[in-house]
Amino acid sequence: MQSRHQPIARDAMAYVLAGGRGSRLAELTDRRAKPAVHFGGKARIIDFALSNALNSGIRRIGVATQYKAHSLIRHLQRGWNFFRTERNESFDILPASQRVSESQWYEGTADAVFQNIDIIESYAPEYMVILAGDHVYKMDYELMLQQHVDSGADVTVGCLEVPCAQASGFGVMHVDAHDVITAFVEKPANPPEIPGQPGMALASMGIYVFQTRFLIEQLRRDAADPRSGRDFGGDIIPHIVGGGRAVAHRFSSSCVRADSEAGSYWRDVGTIDAYWQASIDLTDVVPSLDLYDRSWPLWTYSEVTPPAKFVHNEDGRRGSATSSLVAGGCIVSGSSLHRSLLFSGVRTHSFSSVTESVIMPDSIVGRGARLHKCVVDSGVIIPPGLVVGEHPAQDAQCFRVSDNGVTLITQAMIDRLAC
Repeated sequence: MQSRHQPIARDAMAYVLAGGRGSRLAELTDRRAKPAVHFGGKARIIDFALSNALNSGIRRIGVATQYKAHSLIRHLQRGWNFFRTERNESFDILPASQRVSESQWYEGTADAVFQNIDIIESYAPEYMVILAGDHVYKMDYELMLQQHVDSGADVTVGCLEVPCAQASGFGVMHVDAHDVITAFVEKPANPPEIPGQPGMALASMGIYVFQTRFLIEQLRRDAADPRSGRDFGGDIIPHIVGGGRAVAHRFSSSCVRADSEAGSYWRDVGTIDAYWQASIDLTDVVPSLDLYDRSWPLWTYSEVTPPAKFVHNEDGRRGSATSSLVAGGCIVSGSSLHRSLLFSGVRTHSFSSVTESVIMPDSIVGRGARLHKCVVDSGVIIPPGLVVGEHPAQDAQCFRVSDNGVTLITQAMIDRLAC
């Protein structure tokens, strides 16, 4: 067993799967992959997995990209270029570049690792931490690595404890009393319960720990199988469960919580409603996710901007914000914000109001406009006097309105208004 005095994370490589489109986010992912979607006022979704790896002590990271990756790659180049080879650190961006076959892109999550085996072997990490790049959470991967070593597992699978009624959308683990996985069921209608916890199930987080040598053996075996879908959840993990030793790691064991955070926080912000809710939750006086926790910082690209500015102080024309997050470079000019997030460079003009809305970078809210319960894409120019969010049925004729009444606004939708 490895000594606890030497962090296992120093001998590990994190491999982030960031190639997915995230089609349930609709037009938000027309120009970018889901991991590149803005979140939290200044970050991107992928920054959570990357920050977890960095804060856990992992200094070798690879990111596999595929779908509309330019925005994501540009963000990674700008915000994650501080790793130094002379300190045995590395940060590799790994687009689907037909390195194995001239006609083959990444065919699945496992294939996205298989096609870069030579790069992984060149660094010779002892362990691999496979991560999804599209979830919002804080987690210490060192604790999961330690459990993997102590348990003698072939694979350790990160799992959430969720009510069975909510587990049917996940891959679900059937475990024994020691959390050894005895079966893996993809999106079951009747999820198996956790022993001793009636009504609860263990759902896969898409986080896996392997010893590198074993992982490479499994990837090569899987690549030679013409029946495989080249996927971790669909192929690699079920094969190991059937013929090896797979162990569940409960997120509650390694979730990082600030003093103000009452419980374990993990969100899949994969729909407009889920994205909006997780964003607006950040405006709570004591939010469930603490972005101000300096002991576990959220690393990201920090754009050089002037401070946010609030101007005008007249009745009906007062630059103000309550229960809101306002990033640098914003100018709130004679307008009001409430329970909203403004990313960098947003301008809101006089007599406008923004409530319970998320406004992405460099957007402009015109004079006298009113936005309620909206998600506004980056670079959108809201015309003066436009009212959105007060009449959902009417809004649905021009914009995308979610099941829960959140209105998504893109520049293409605005342009159609002028036709």
